[in-house]
Amino acid sequence: MNRNIGSHNSLLNALNNVEERFVKKNALSQKRWQGAKKSMPGGNTRTVLHYDPFPIAIKKGEGTLLQSLDNDYYLDFLGEYSAGLYGHSDPYITKALIEAIESGLSFGAPNEWEALLAEEICSRVKSIDKVRFTNSGTEANLMAIGAARAFTDRKKIMVFEGSYHGGVLYFKSNTSPVNVPYEIIKAPFNNIDETVKLIRTNADDLAAVLIEPMLGSGGCIPARKEFLQAIRNETNTNGICLIFDEVMTSRSSIGGLQAKLDIYPDITTLGKYLGGGASFGAFGGSNEIMDLWDPTHPDGLAHAGTFNNNTMSMAAGYTGLTKVFTREAADQLFDSGEAFKLSINKMCETHNVSLQMTGVGSILGLHVEKGFISKPPIYSDFQLNKLKLIHLEMAIRGFLFAQRGYLTLNIAMNQDDLKKFLVAFENVLKEHKDILA
Repeated sequence: MNRNIGSHNSLLNALNNVEERFVKKNALSQKRWQGAKKSMPGGNTRTVLHYDPFPIAIKKGEGTLLQSLDNDYYLDFLGEYSAGLYGHSDPYITKALIEAIESGLSFGAPNEWEALLAEEICSRVKSIDKVRFTNSGTEANLMAIGAARAFTDRKKIMVFEGSYHGGVLYFKSNTSPVNVPYEIIKAPFNNIDETVKLIRTNADDLAAVLIEPMLGSGGCIPARKEFLQAIRNETNTNGICLIFDEVMTSRSSIGGLQAKLDIYPDITTLGKYLGGGASFGAFGGSNEIMDLWDPTHPDGLAHAGTFNNNTMSMAAGYTGLTKVFTREAADQLFDSGEAFKLSINKMCETHNVSLQMTGVGSILGLHVEKGFISKPPIYSDFQLNKLKLIHLEMAIRGFLFAQRGYLTLNIAMNQDDLKKFLVAFENVLKEHKDILA
């Protein structure tokens, strides 16, 4: 028998076996999913939460643990796709949310929390002189693009292959038909020569370069510092706004990943954990750009959004930054993530499997290939099935992360939680070593 065919058959057999065990273990989640399909397409209202054969439904979270409908407990290594920085039910944030709810949710007026949160963000992020709030990272990126177009009086936007800037700003291999119809120039990630060439060719019409300092949804691929510096130089030279999407990576330090890189954009977008678990987005930048939105100016641009300053997000966000996500906590989390990544990669080398972990700090991605990864990989069904196998085996062992290999750490985790993951992961490698080689 052809070796490749034999390996694929072995993988399918192992996958069928683990799916059977997964289904048996999660009968109530399956029932909930089947019922939900009657009123939601695919039983789902957020595409990323679906995975095969069906997603585990959660009824409670506390600390680092999630409890399923089937009353099983899982260590949460997904962390709400980086939004769950604080774990679940942090006492400081819970108290702030209760106080906000008791005070009233929507005033149609400024409240006591938003200016405090704005001041805290501006004090932390060097590139932000002023900030405005939105309801999500998607909205933040849309408003940042609008700011760049208004400021430069140009129309085109440069993005990068494999990037994700929200549900309507999705730039993987196939462009989404629901994307906002901007004039888009797509550049290759981590390719200095081609990107610089594209910037120079389109400089007269280019309003902004929008980039994640590390691709999140695209596989947790860090941008090389020299790549970002080249973009910074070219945008400065040509009067183009540089936008850093730090919706995910801002947790790399209290000043974001830009502070660690010492490269600063004109506009920064934020989201996810900064709302303390409530919906949140923000965009901020230099006074010159942000004053475009000043409503006291007769020609100020309008920025609507009923819940931009909702009391829950403002109170939870401010409390999280000032009481929980301190400089010390941020640095410790980053270092824990880097050490965890190193442990996984050493383990994969020891067992000689075609796996590795990429990422920065506490945001990490598992890949089914060896060698340096500088751009989003394109995986075959065979490779994707390997990730599925690992994901379901780890779920059965009590660990949740994304089936595509995306995982995050949170500040509620301790070293024992990380050790438990490493032990379980190594057992999976040993059990399926031949398949994963």
